[in-house]
This record gives sequence, structure tokens and C-alpha cells, in this order.
Amino acid sequence: MHRLDRAAQGGQRLFQLLVPESVCGSLSLRGKAFLDPRHGVEHHAGIGIAVALGVLAEEPAPPRGLHEGLADRSIVLLARLGRAGGNRRQGECFFGHHNLFAQITARCANDHHDIARIAIELMSSESKIPIAARVASRRSARSLAAFYATLFGMTGVHLPFFTVWLKAIGIDATWIGIITAVPPVTRFTVLPLVTAAAERRQMLRGAIMLTGFATTLGFFVIRSQHQPLLVLLVYALTCCVWTPMVPLTDAYALRGVARYGLNYGPLRLWGSTAFVVCALASGLLLGYVAEVHLIWIITAMTVVGAIVALTLRPLERPEVASTPTAGARQLLRDPGFLAIIVSSALIQSSHSAYYIFASIAWRQAGFSGLTIAGLWVIGVLAEIVLFALSPRFTLPSATLVVIAAASAMARWTITAQDPPLAILAVVQLAHGLTFGLTQVGIMGLMVHHVPPHVMARGQGYLTACGGIVASTTSILSGMVYTRYGLGVYDMMAAMGAAGGLVIWLSRKRFTHHPQSAASGG
Repeated sequence: MHRLDRAAQGGQRLFQLLVPESVCGSLSLRGKAFLDPRHGVEHHAGIGIAVALGVLAEEPAPPRGLHEGLADRSIVLLARLGRAGGNRRQGECFFGHHNLFAQITARCANDHHDIARIAIELMSSESKIPIAARVASRRSARSLAAFYATLFGMTGVHLPFFTVWLKAIGIDATWIGIITAVPPVTRFTVLPLVTAAAERRQMLRGAIMLTGFATTLGFFVIRSQHQPLLVLLVYALTCCVWTPMVPLTDAYALRGVARYGLNYGPLRLWGSTAFVVCALASGLLLGYVAEVHLIWIITAMTVVGAIVALTLRPLERPEVASTPTAGARQLLRDPGFLAIIVSSALIQSSHSAYYIFASIAWRQAGFSGLTIAGLWVIGVLAEIVLFALSPRFTLPSATLVVIAAASAMARWTITAQDPPLAILAVVQLAHGLTFGLTQVGIMGLMVHHVPPHVMARGQGYLTACGGIVASTTSILSGMVYTRYGLGVYDMMAAMGAAGGLVIWLSRKRFTHHPQSAASGG
């Protein structure tokens, strides 16, 4: 505490060097950041203001009253400022904590109080500030990553094996085609209504839990049905609560990005990882489980997801517009938001021909089943790696989307030429850019461009627009593939280029920000 005793004598010189930077109490020392409250909270917990003041003092001085030095008065001033601005959001400013200011102000009233004891109390109080926030952030990240894993893990089981179960219970190909067409339809019909309702009632987390348990109930009922019409009806009702879960979770995640400073990419990669793991595990189980029992695996994954949803942490309610629908109407009239959802729909839907015809075309080219599986895995692994590295990205989100669109144009143009296996394997690595980078860039634009109180509705519109474009593209792809074969990928390349052009022409509408900031990193 020797340096602390020297702080008072350096008060006169200190006052000439300090210039207030903001009402929050941030000070500047000859152009360099000094005692930035946020820096103190995040990086220097336990050091405190008094230590910084002591370092600037040059010579020892006898003990003095707290009221005598200008440096001491600056502490009093900061305390008063902080008390006046105590309603600021937690973590935004170090001097926004009521207890700390109350203690400082009370001590300042005592002229003979030892400054060293104030320094100790400052350090004790400051050291407690970031700990709770960091713990809450880690817990939120863990629960959200686990839920992403169960959500996409269920998709990894459902996508390849639900149709196998339908066939195993005696449903013909025509009915299977009708039944599997239900999810895309609900994405642009019922889904926006569900997300809007969750937002109006300020129950985003609650909606995730309700839809999770409702989905579990739906699949429990489906497993007992064997008539095509009954399966269709129950499956349609189940999809009405199942398909909104992804946009609801993305909206919840983006609020977590803003609230806890999380990174979207590392959270989302657990969904992609779980998709691969669950798909491979289900394939292995297929050799030991009868096809008519595959529905139990799908249902079990929904049960796990519903339970994990209970661990999601509550988020503070965002400020709402003066009228409930004002924000939503303004969102649909915002050219920037429309550019985001249209660009996303075009680039992501350019994968339609790949999802539908890639395995068929590779099989016709003479590739083995193991080779085909390997090509798919390469693409998903590239996607996972990109999500993991996304916090390091510093380019604006709009630029990332343009890069993803250019990558899509190049990827589909090369794929249309029927390249040899070695080149095709390299091209598959571009999936990390065409899908993963698009997702990261679009989420970055959403978190900065869409107000928090309409985020769930914005995610609903984003998914609905993507569903419409993807459904239309799938139908057109079938027609084009029938006539031109791999020439369908030329159409996909044009769609990717169009998506990039939309976001490029609208780039001035978006605030210039690095992706790391958008991601909360």
C-alpha cells in the first residue's frame, strides 16, 4: 500500500493530465485510454482506481485527509456521476454499481478516513463485478451449445431415416412424397405465426420449451399410426411446432450474443457436429434395429432436446416498440432487412440441386457408397471448421456474405463440369464458405440490423423467405436436371451470384462493423 500513500500528493499534477472522456467515467491520459471502466471490469479486476493513482505519484507524502487532494475529489466526482447513472445496463460501465458508489460516498464524508482502506474496498468490490457475468456467460454458452446439438442431432436422425420408416410400415412412394413435403410448407405458412406469437408475449425461451415438448408428443403419436392419411395429419401438426424451433433458437442465440458477448459460430458448430455424429450413429444402428423401430430413435432425440431446453437461461426482456406491431411493420418496409433475407434465400437455396441430386449423380459416375459418404462428410467438416474460426473474422458481415456468394458461384460452376474425384473433393471444402460463411454473415447482419424486440419475428421472416425460394428451386431443379443433367448447377451458380449482388448493392445500408463484434467476440 506504499504507492497508495503517495497518491494524494500527486493529486494536483494528476488533475492537469486527466480529461473526462464520457459520462461513464472513462478518463484519458495524454490521448491514451486510462481507467476505462469496461477495461477495468474485463481485464484488470482487483487492481482498482487507487493503485492507478498511486503509480502516477512520484514522491512519498505524509498522510492527508481524503478531502484535501484533487485526485481525491475526482474519486468523489466519479462516485456521484456513477450514482446518477446507476440505471445503466450491467457491465456497461464499471462506475454503474450502486453498492460501490454508496461505499465510496460514505467514506468521503469522513475527512480522517484512511485512503488505503478505500483502496482495499474498491479492489474488493471491483473484483466481484466480472465474475458473475463470466459465469453466466459460460453457463449460457454451454446450455445453448447443448441445445443446438440436440436440435440438429435430431435432424441428422430424421432426415435420412424417417422415409425409411415410412416405407417399412407399408406407405407407398406417392404418399411418402406428400408427407415429406410438409416441413417446407410449414416453414413459410405456420412458422412466421409461431415466431410472431412468441415475440408478442415476450416468451422466446418459453416458446422453445413448449415447441420442444410438443414435438416430442407429436412423434410419440406418429409412431402409433400406420395409415397414410393419419400419418400425414399428425406429421403436419408436429411440423407446425417442430420447424419453428430453429428460428426461435437462432433468435435466442442472437440475444445471447448481445447479452453475454457470446460467439455465434462456435455455438452453431455443435449443431453441425451433432448432425454428422447422429447420422453416422443411426446408420450403424440400422444394422441392429429393425426399420419399423427407427421412429423410436427419432422420438428419443426429441425427448433429449426437450429436456436440454429446460437448461436454457432466461434473457432480459428487450425494450418494445410503442405499439406491438410497429416494429414488425417497419421491419418489412426496411430495404436493408429485405436485402438480408432475399440474399440469404438465394445463396442457401443454391444448394438445392446439391442436396437432391449430388448422391444420384455421383452414383451414376461410379462412385462407391463409402466415397459418396466421404464427400458429404468433407463438406460438413469444412462447415464445422469455419464455425469454429468465425470469431477471428474481422471483415464486415456484408463482405462475408459477398465472399460466400462468390464461392457458391465458383463451386457450382466447377461441379457442373463433372470434375474428377480429386478435384471434386477439393471443391467440397467450399461448403464451409457457401453454407457456413453465409450463415455467419447473415446472422451478423441480423444481430446488428434487426432490433432485439423483433428478432424472433425477423428470424421467422428469414426462414419463411428461405422456405419459399428453396421449395420453388427444388421443383425447378427437378425439371432442369431431367433435361440438362449436371447443367442444373449452372442455375445454382446464377442464384449464388444473384444473392451476392443483392447484398453488395445494399451494403451502404448496413453499419460498418467487424464480424467478431457481430458475433460477440
